[in-house]
Amino acid sequence: MRSATKNKSIYTILLLICVIGFWLFDNFYTPDTYSAQENDGPSTEISAFNLPSSTTGEIVNHQHFTLSYNEPYEQAEWVAYTLKKVHLTYDDRKRPYFIEDPEVRTKSADWRNYKGSGYDRGHLCPAGDRRFSKQAYNETFYTSNISPQDRDFNAGVWNRLEQKVRQWAKKYNTIFVVTGGVLKDGLKEIGDEDVAVPNHYYKIIARSEGDNIKMIAFLMQGKESSKPLQNFTVPVDEIEMLTGIDFFEKLPDTLEAKLESTNVKSNWKF
Repeated sequence: MRSATKNKSIYTILLLICVIGFWLFDNFYTPDTYSAQENDGPSTEISAFNLPSSTTGEIVNHQHFTLSYNEPYEQAEWVAYTLKKVHLTYDDRKRPYFIEDPEVRTKSADWRNYKGSGYDRGHLCPAGDRRFSKQAYNETFYTSNISPQDRDFNAGVWNRLEQKVRQWAKKYNTIFVVTGGVLKDGLKEIGDEDVAVPNHYYKIIARSEGDNIKMIAFLMQGKESSKPLQNFTVPVDEIEMLTGIDFFEKLPDTLEAKLESTNVKSNWKF
């Protein structure tokens, strides 16, 4: 009888230790960084000519995307990347941890800000666009590349737009994408670090056809919608007015003004 009681006490203590250990692991452990491996292949080139302006000066260049971090809102104001047809693989990748971005001077928000918030950790550069290498995939899990998104929106109309962008990459071979949430004062905040929850998200896509540039922009409220994607297209100028970002500032002024003031859907296969 005494032996059974003793064994039960030991079992209870071991179970308690395991519970505490899992809690500590879940709440305090994350790797420091996702370092590139020698055999991981080359970086994805992003032409500096295409990059938007930064309202913060906090530009971070990773191997496969570039971003401008906005510390007061604890997220990127934009993430820019090149998407090629050859990038679109179906490689099975192990989902890594969401971790702080070591290249952001102030460090990006801790992923635990999202726990219990009711919001998804929404990728800006989608992990699905970066399955072609382990490094490219893992980088998308830096918290500098995520933003709080309504779950139905993230899995719904926003996902539909991401899939459409992949279809365009397959059709046109190479496209440039810049995306983010509209950051402004008065937004709802989550977590201990006050991560802002954007009310709207944008995505701008561009491609070259010889000397011609084709451009299309989307602006969406962060809520699920069954409307066709065409309903969310807007001139780039409209997004610039909302964000204060100059998206193609290195283009000649007359060409930039012409491209950004129009909304030509016919240049893109829906």
